[in-house]
Amino acid sequence: MTNTSRDIDATLIDTASAVPADAAARADVAVAAPEAKRTNLFDLERVQLEDFFEQVLGEKRYRAHQVMKWIHHRYVTEFDQMTDLGKALRAKLEQHAHVHAPSVVFDKASEDGTHKWLLGMDPKNAIETVYIPDKGRGTLCVSSQVGCALNCQFCSTATQGFNRNLSTAEIIGQVWVAARHLGNVPHQQRKLTNVVMMGMGEPLANFDNVVRAMSIMRDDLGYGLANKRVTLSTAGMVPMIDKLGEVSDVSLAVSLHAPNDDLRSELVPLNKKYGIEELVESCVRYALRKAGTSVTFEYTLMKGVNDQPAHARELVRLMKAFDRAVQMKGAAKINLIPFNPFPGTRFERPTDQAIRAFQKLLNDSGMIAPVRRTRGDDIDAACGQLKGQVMDRTRRNAEFRKQVAQRERGDAAA
Repeated sequence: MTNTSRDIDATLIDTASAVPADAAARADVAVAAPEAKRTNLFDLERVQLEDFFEQVLGEKRYRAHQVMKWIHHRYVTEFDQMTDLGKALRAKLEQHAHVHAPSVVFDKASEDGTHKWLLGMDPKNAIETVYIPDKGRGTLCVSSQVGCALNCQFCSTATQGFNRNLSTAEIIGQVWVAARHLGNVPHQQRKLTNVVMMGMGEPLANFDNVVRAMSIMRDDLGYGLANKRVTLSTAGMVPMIDKLGEVSDVSLAVSLHAPNDDLRSELVPLNKKYGIEELVESCVRYALRKAGTSVTFEYTLMKGVNDQPAHARELVRLMKAFDRAVQMKGAAKINLIPFNPFPGTRFERPTDQAIRAFQKLLNDSGMIAPVRRTRGDDIDAACGQLKGQVMDRTRRNAEFRKQVAQRERGDAAA
């Protein structure tokens, strides 16, 4: 465990024991569960909130629009501060609803401007959310689960195991916490321009909650993000990719990481259920649903594992087949991600020379293949490094620690 991870563990324990009795009323430090009978308005997208106002509160539907602006544009969570609402309506809201954001357990800024938050989801579990500023854009990496059940071999999150899905409120609450911290004002002073569902967890395994949260992100009364500026990343849950294409219009990223089934099944166990051919076919269907749609394929480069010229040539053939299927050159974009090491992993980052050689083979074949710059690695916030606080229900974390101990004993003996 890194020093940062130990600090996070201690902070979570200390914060939980030191929260004052009235903390449940303060969204910025709340850790106690809210009253179960009251609806957390973070859970509701616009139509649901309109229905809530009409059917539960007996109010006009437009009142929901006022409240959405207070919550997502002005970051107000106390109903008595929503001054354009009448006292009677505010009293109804206090009785039937609340606005409960995740608690900020730990936050830290990187030297490169990246910012990471550890957010308490309940007294025993916490997740990580990362903001990455760049020229003309600010991207928030959002988590969808506490841990992850897919067990991709090169991912730090996977080593912590899995506890549960996040609610819509817990997903959109991450955006709210970051946007408030940044002073983001939708449509005016926009610090948060992109959201990527690439944090802890597999988003398509938490389909309904993720889709509702992305709806709020894209709503003008929410965070006003364009469809193409919200990206969902999946390890390849084929039926849910098709379902996503039916109900949403966000950008799609696929964690590929290998150009053939044998290697991908080793790195991404989900491939044993949905092989590369089936996965690519689902991506073709997703791209064809709307003219001009592209799909991004994520490819984490690992030394001696998937970074050889033969792998690059296989990848080119696979991507050209995708382009032909959607009848659009350059429809497949490849993000090359140099592996970001974490404690206990058996994988290594390739040399810069090997990364450039792999990229050149793709570029010379007409592929768009940028190398993603590592950001936030000094605070363990780089791609593949996110680790929260997970009460593991899978025993995977114990198994990972056992494997690390065995490797260390073997190294010591050698």
